[in-house]
Amino acid sequence: MLKAVLFDFNGVIINDEPLHEKLLNQLLVEENLRPKPGEFRQVCLGRNDRACLTSLMNNRGRSVSDDYLDGLVARKARYYQLELETLEKLPIYPGLDDFIFKLRAAQLKLAVVSGAVSSEIDQVLARAKLKDFFSVIASGDDQVPSKPAPDIYLLAIERLNQRYPDLNLHPRECLAIEDTFSGIQAAKQAGIPVVGVANSYPFHMLQRRANWTVDYLSDLELDRIQQTCDRVMQKAG
Repeated sequence: MLKAVLFDFNGVIINDEPLHEKLLNQLLVEENLRPKPGEFRQVCLGRNDRACLTSLMNNRGRSVSDDYLDGLVARKARYYQLELETLEKLPIYPGLDDFIFKLRAAQLKLAVVSGAVSSEIDQVLARAKLKDFFSVIASGDDQVPSKPAPDIYLLAIERLNQRYPDLNLHPRECLAIEDTFSGIQAAKQAGIPVVGVANSYPFHMLQRRANWTVDYLSDLELDRIQQTCDRVMQKAG
């Protein structure tokens, strides 16, 4: 039985991956380092900022301390907030509001499970008037390994069980919604069925990895989601 839906953030709730690439390139230039075309998709997509920046620095022969890395992550978060403030309308993916309404009508618990820092998530959800719909947020601020490790998904389930003691939530009773290879791998390693939304990669590339794949979030239908999870649970059981 499906009890909870766990949303990735960047590339699922908000179409901001190009903005992240721009800001990371800006950071590299400020550090007197040269951005490389295509590197963001290869190194950063689906991973948290700490993991991404560590790889970007290491690829250029630079080793940074944890404190210095904290400063880079905080600087990027400030740039992100300032950029969003200049936008008249946030690039929230079409169909998200209706989809969330259907999930809540079915009394499903919702959580955000993302490598984005909490200030970025809070800013977007509050401005989009979505914050109250998500019971739990597991973010890049939590001291767990980045996706594709499963830890952040398991943390979100743990927090949902803490908030709702009678829920008795297990990974197979959740559905993850992801747009990247790293995110899909993280959910699967946590034992969670996952839908791939073709926002960041072509449909056919996600189809090889996810339990189910759609072109748009608006294509997701609750009855199909339930059937997908039931099939996965039957195979697991």
